[in-house]
Amino acid sequence: MKHFFWLLLLSVLSKAIAQQSTASAQISTFTIEAPQLHTSKKIWVYLPKNYTTTSKKYPVVYMHDAQNLFDASTSYAGEWNIDETLDSINAQVIVIGVEHGGDKRIDELTPFKNQKYGGGKADVYLDFIVNILKPKVDATYRTKTNAKNTAIFGSSLGGLVSFYAALKYPQVFGKLGCFSPSFWFGRKELNNLMEETKDFDAKVFFLCGDDEGDADVIHDMKNVADWVNTKRCECKKLNKEVIVKGGQHNEKLWRESFKKAYLWLF
Repeated sequence: MKHFFWLLLLSVLSKAIAQQSTASAQISTFTIEAPQLHTSKKIWVYLPKNYTTTSKKYPVVYMHDAQNLFDASTSYAGEWNIDETLDSINAQVIVIGVEHGGDKRIDELTPFKNQKYGGGKADVYLDFIVNILKPKVDATYRTKTNAKNTAIFGSSLGGLVSFYAALKYPQVFGKLGCFSPSFWFGRKELNNLMEETKDFDAKVFFLCGDDEGDADVIHDMKNVADWVNTKRCECKKLNKEVIVKGGQHNEKLWRESFKKAYLWLF
């Protein structure tokens, strides 16, 4: 009986520890209406440590899947440690994390419909970010508002929608982080869209692992990166491709690679 109660106590304690927030003091949240999506969105905000002691303006990184960025207690399979990573290098940047819509995530993060998985409502999701969220952020915080100082960043479907965002809103997003991008989701439609795109000036950090469980991830990423290179001289060094040996399709890969991506982009 004592053994049973000891195990029960351990179970309760482990759950309590797992639910404890790991977000730093610089993290805050707010909720904003997203009429395009017929819902409201919880937004996470990271401010640099010296934000309150200066009057300068900062570049902004918009990131998807905010539940997984800052806090272990809200993450699905481990957080990215964005706040701890940026604190460790004294990064002068604001990060805006947009929570995904749960069972609506596939719809929000995919620009095209997939025969098997559906989706295809990224235009509406990006309209919310560009026309409602970004004006709110720029009015509330001291931000550098031009494309050169505005990045969009995500992994998996978030990598796909980030690249699509730069195609659709080149005047808004000038820097991209595409981790393990799910370009397979609408491969034909994406290729058609790229063929129709005349100019592409965004700075892009592409990353995937060589053990993601799908050989097409590397092929698709390299195909998109090669297309990007056709749009400008490679001498400008506005495009970087990284394939991590042993890297898998998970938060560990993305967490361990974020610092390198951020430093290269900014």
